[in-house]
Amino acid sequence: MSPHTDEAGRESARIRVDRDRCVGGGMCALVAPDVFTQDDDGLNKIIEGQEYSDGPAVREAMRACPVQAINVVGL
Repeated sequence: MSPHTDEAGRESARIRVDRDRCVGGGMCALVAPDVFTQDDDGLNKIIEGQEYSDGPAVREAMRACPVQAINVVGL
């Protein structure tokens, strides 16, 4: 079992960010600071190692994003 699959062999949910759509509102980093930060340009950046997070804070960050730049594939 790889670190990104469950016991049934299914791939874990993976966060995807459309950086072309991101406007740097920072709601993601405010709502889920353990998963998201902002880069030097103020745009969304997933913290290394958190690409497969799918907890409630990630889902709230998706809802809070003013331009819907965040989605989680596999939920």
